[in-house]
Order: sequence, then structure tokens, then C-alpha cells
Amino acid sequence: MPSTEARSEARERLLTTAGALFYGEGIRAVGVDRLVSEARVTRATFYRHFPSKEDLVLAYLRSADAQIRDAVDAATSASATAADALRTIAGSIDDDLTRPGFRGCAFLRAAAEFPDPTDPVHREVVAHRAWFVGALEDLFAEVYRDEGPGARPGRAARHFLMLRDGAMSAASIDATDDVGDTFLRGVEGLITVVHVSGSRPHLPS
Repeated sequence: MPSTEARSEARERLLTTAGALFYGEGIRAVGVDRLVSEARVTRATFYRHFPSKEDLVLAYLRSADAQIRDAVDAATSASATAADALRTIAGSIDDDLTRPGFRGCAFLRAAAEFPDPTDPVHREVVAHRAWFVGALEDLFAEVYRDEGPGARPGRAARHFLMLRDGAMSAASIDATDDVGDTFLRGVEGLITVVHVSGSRPHLPS
């Protein structure tokens, strides 16, 4: 019987292989046979660690989620102010836009392949985005702390997410060099322009 250590190594190899293939080629385009072959494991080993392909897809998304959570936690811990933390998070996203092999947001790509709101994969995407918006909202609440009860950090957080979504989509499709700069300018605007109740933000006095 394989040792726990060997089984763990096989699981990590499967997860790493799946991450590269799912992100690069699409989740539905990659079958179990391909995963087994490229990860150099048997089908029995695959199913011992992941009872179905869906379980592997969920593990892939949870791994991506954990990496982003770690990056946000690190940015928050290392920054002197909430505004600096937001700038660091934005800078990390900007770095991703020019990374070799960048194909856009893994979660947006997964949602496009699994659009049914009741699908476990889709729900995993929704849960990740809800956490991310919540983390951003906490930071914007600190940035807007002195702006009174009319400030809307939640609206700013959702605006940040929309900017991020747009930048990731544009960077993966359009052959332009200024996507990252445009994104960073937009985030800086959110830090310095307060979202308040009503339809329009206003400049802080």
C-alpha cells in the first residue's frame, strides 16, 4: 500500500498539473485521461484523491483562492495604511497582467464555463468573489473612516472588483500596453474619491 507521503506527493502533482491545464486550456477541454497521463499517476490514484473531476476542479479553485487570500493578508500586514494595502493589492494584480502565459482571471474563466448558479464550481467562484469584496470593503472602510456616515466602502470595493475584472479581461485579449496603468489610475481614484450615498461619488474636501 502506498505511503501517506507518496499519496500526498501524487495529489500535489495532480493539482499542479490540473492548475496549468485548466487555466491554460479550459476546464471542460481537459479530461481525466489527459490529467492522469501528464501528472504521471494511475487512474486509481486519481480517484483515490479526487472522487470526480469536479472535486479536482474545486480543489484547483480553492488553491487559487488560498493564494489570493495569502497575498491580501500579506499586503494588509505589511502596509502602514489601508490605502497603501489597496495600492499593494492593485500592484500585485498589475504584475499578473504581464505575466507570461496570462490568460485572465481563473475565476472568471471558470464561471464562463459553468454559468449555472447552482453548479458547485459556479458557487465556488461566487464565494471567492464575495470574500474578496469583503476584504476590500474593510480596507475602504478604513480609508473613508473620516468621511462620515454617507461614505460607501462597499460600493468602492465593488468598483475595484469591476476595474480588476475589466483589466484582466482586456490584458488577456487586447494587444495594448496601458491596461495596467489604466487599472492603477482607477484604483487610485477610488482611494481619493469617496463613494457616498446617492448616484455619484464626490471629491473629499
